[in-house]
Amino acid sequence: MNWLPEEASNLARNVDTVIWFVTIISLVFFFLITVVLVFFAIKYRRKSGEDETPYITGNHFLETLWTIVPSILVLVIFAYGFIVFKQMRTPPQEALEINVIGKQWLWQFQYDNGKTTINELYVQQNRPVKLIMRSEDVIHSFFVPAFRVKQDLLSGMYTYLWFTPTKVGVFDLYCAEYCGAAHSKMLGKVIVMSPEAYERWRKGEEREEQKGVASISPVQLGEQLYQQRGCNACHTIDGTPSVGPSWKGLFGHEVTLQDGTKVTADENYIRESILEPQAKLVKGYQPVMPSFKGILTDEEISAIIAYIKTLK
Repeated sequence: MNWLPEEASNLARNVDTVIWFVTIISLVFFFLITVVLVFFAIKYRRKSGEDETPYITGNHFLETLWTIVPSILVLVIFAYGFIVFKQMRTPPQEALEINVIGKQWLWQFQYDNGKTTINELYVQQNRPVKLIMRSEDVIHSFFVPAFRVKQDLLSGMYTYLWFTPTKVGVFDLYCAEYCGAAHSKMLGKVIVMSPEAYERWRKGEEREEQKGVASISPVQLGEQLYQQRGCNACHTIDGTPSVGPSWKGLFGHEVTLQDGTKVTADENYIRESILEPQAKLVKGYQPVMPSFKGILTDEEISAIIAYIKTLK
């Protein structure tokens, strides 16, 4: 019986213990108070119209007992919670630092080897990680349920959290603070790799999970990137309006810019919009799209263009 997510970090077990501790104490007192309440309601009910309400002046022993016992429990809960909180806020000196940028509506991760990823955080199993985080616009909140970590990202200042991933796998990442129209699509993945696989990834080698990418068509790769790189947060593929222009029927059609000029949405226009999104702003839309320069390769950009061409 466990209604909590799986434990995949060094902090998860301690956080769960605090939750269970508080939950069990709450349940014990809930049932105790309920039983006593029902018992007194039955035992001391008014049986006839002639019954007189007894004059009760109080009981010093009981009043002292139900004051001291809850006070002690509250102090114990505070002390236990503070110990776990201090552990969660004290990263080890050897922790690997990764910069995290939250923006409407994607996550950007910058590593010490110069790599940058979008919506995918790559970490090594059993190696402490410290995330140094900031927002480029509104408040966001970095939340990984399996790690039991959550921290707000603020504009104009840095926040941080740390954890040591203990299980190899892929874990869900959410924004837990409402941040605008596409908040529900601000999703990501934390990819925990074995030390050997992580070292290969750091050197630029393909992960085992990605070895099949070369065997799929550019259109299929473009469709995958549409989901993985956060494009779906702002661009629909069914023609419905969103934060950014819909991709349906985009390629080959004229686009009206904010200055009133018109351009044809060909390969060069789409490539420029991905790498320099503020160069040509589409009329009626805000300049909120980030640049993917240095994040997407030429092959990935070509795959996205190929996918857009199919959305007629």
